[in-house]
Amino acid sequence: MASAPRLLFALLAMLLLATSANASRTAALPAPAGLHGFLFRADEPVRHEFARTPAFAWSPVRGATGYEFQLATSNTFRENGLVFKSASLKTPVVSVMLTLPWITGSPYSLYARVRATVGSRVTAWSEPFGFNMRQPNVAKPMVSFPGLLRWTPVEGALGYQLWLIDVNKKVLSFTNVLDERELYTFHQSAEWTSKVRWRIRTLRGDFSDETTGGRANGLPITSWGPWSPVYESSNPPLDTGTLRLVGTASDVFATGANADVAHRLMPSFVFSGTKGLDGTDAELFRVYVYTDSDCVNRIFAGAVVGSPAYSARSYGPIDLPRTTVALAGARGAYAPDGDQGTTYAADGEPIVPNESLAQPTLTTGLATSAAPTTTPAAPTTGDTSTGAGSTVKFLTPTGNWGAPVDLWDTNWPEGGYYWTVVPVEAVNPDALTTSVGEAAAIGATTLALSSTTGFATGDVLQIGNASNQENATVTAVNGNTVTLALALKQGHGVGEPVARRSGNLIYRDLELPQEVCASGRVMRFGKSSEPTLVAAGTPFASGLSPKGRLTSAVSPATSFYGAPLVAWTPTLAADAYHVQWSKTLSPFRPVNVKWQGKGEAPGFLTFGTAAVLPLAPGTWYYRVRGISFHLPTNAQFMGWSDPARLVVSKPTFRVGGR
Repeated sequence: MASAPRLLFALLAMLLLATSANASRTAALPAPAGLHGFLFRADEPVRHEFARTPAFAWSPVRGATGYEFQLATSNTFRENGLVFKSASLKTPVVSVMLTLPWITGSPYSLYARVRATVGSRVTAWSEPFGFNMRQPNVAKPMVSFPGLLRWTPVEGALGYQLWLIDVNKKVLSFTNVLDERELYTFHQSAEWTSKVRWRIRTLRGDFSDETTGGRANGLPITSWGPWSPVYESSNPPLDTGTLRLVGTASDVFATGANADVAHRLMPSFVFSGTKGLDGTDAELFRVYVYTDSDCVNRIFAGAVVGSPAYSARSYGPIDLPRTTVALAGARGAYAPDGDQGTTYAADGEPIVPNESLAQPTLTTGLATSAAPTTTPAAPTTGDTSTGAGSTVKFLTPTGNWGAPVDLWDTNWPEGGYYWTVVPVEAVNPDALTTSVGEAAAIGATTLALSSTTGFATGDVLQIGNASNQENATVTAVNGNTVTLALALKQGHGVGEPVARRSGNLIYRDLELPQEVCASGRVMRFGKSSEPTLVAAGTPFASGLSPKGRLTSAVSPATSFYGAPLVAWTPTLAADAYHVQWSKTLSPFRPVNVKWQGKGEAPGFLTFGTAAVLPLAPGTWYYRVRGISFHLPTNAQFMGWSDPARLVVSKPTFRVGGR
């Protein structure tokens, strides 16, 4: 029997030999080469700085059955530095569905690496690809109009924060225009309006999809880009002529006559003059938007402003003073944000501006359908179908997105919108009478009226007959019921008289939109915001070629093996995107896809601008549309892109390996 030391030596020798042999076999497998980031196509010139999260690609490894990808803040890829990782990649491309922070280093602050699986073995990790994330430029002023700030849109920005320096106020805008209501409202002299100093910075979201789950190490990001330099804009003296329309302005300027121009962002509305149809001078104005030239079917009501331009704000209008004393005070100060309360059309109709509406329900998923299911190549394992009529969730947006102040895309120039502006005045409320609608007992704090039309918060009511008459102040109006500041001291029966004795100032249009539109004070505009999937007819698509090479599309007929990665241009005003694909171009019949753990849905939603499509072999057509969280509930999808063609074929190369 061998001695214990000799036996131990033999075992150690065998272990070292096995380790050496295994290391030799592993070393013989080349690490993936050519790892780099890109925005649209894998064959772009290599760069090391990005303003939004890039996709990544690398040269395929012969015989690879899969790849593992990591993204970290350290080139040693320590666990606490990992930002993103995936071990389920089948082709040499990956889309990282999360927001990366503004981060720079010397030379780089973010690093990516990849390795391949070949049979039961893995290759060494690739050389790290280093890069930085920073906003390359800030928004700059564009040619504008009196009462309006206008700036160059920044690609990928969700919105902008403007710092009105002299007003000492910061305002959010989800378009590229901002009216100067603070300067003009209740003071229109050059002393208040001639100059405005301002700075601007971009807003971006901190997003990931449902499967990514955010940055792995919880690395925080800021939502803001850098502040611009101080800009100074000037305004001419206020035009006090007849009220007339100038045009709509966003990234473009339109007058309705230039049929080739459509807005990609919610535009501002520019007008001039202060006198209405009868020559009455006004200091307040309101913009309306309609679907018809008769200005009957209203789809948007602007807030009351004093500026000669209006752009919608998602977080509410400026305050309107309710008493003559408060109005006098407003003439000596910049208008603060606040509730405009109930304002009225010229015929007494209560008007609630879109800026004062509640946040809409955000589109985070897709409804399932009973359409035939085509199983994709990849994400089906463990799927549990939710069944037709339910919703498959893809996004988890957070925060307050504000009021719905965007407009739907139109089929411009065939389809469009019509807008006008009317003068508004602050008036003491007229005498108004109605009657008790339902009996009210002593101690009640609400009172149902036959009609509440024209009544508003602050009204002082005289209720009842001579024998039980009392006064009460209205604190809220809801339907045909008013809420009272103090409980009733008398009981009141149905039909007893109710009269308004006094009340707060009310704000009322001086003209009916249908009449000013008939007079010619109406203008047409269109909105179109489709993303782009191709350049010079070639799709933004990259992936593995049938011959086993990394390739980017050179024509719509370019073939890919396995799931290709597609990209698209960021859509102005889009907060997320919906991607679909179909076997036919016309009609486009979106495939109902099984998603792991989610159920079935026609495509998917993403916050990113690139995605890997799980396509089986064949010819496909895919399309993308934006989602605006500033559109009304159940109407947040924007216009579809033109479909692009993709060909996915079976491999023509032989899978090797030892």
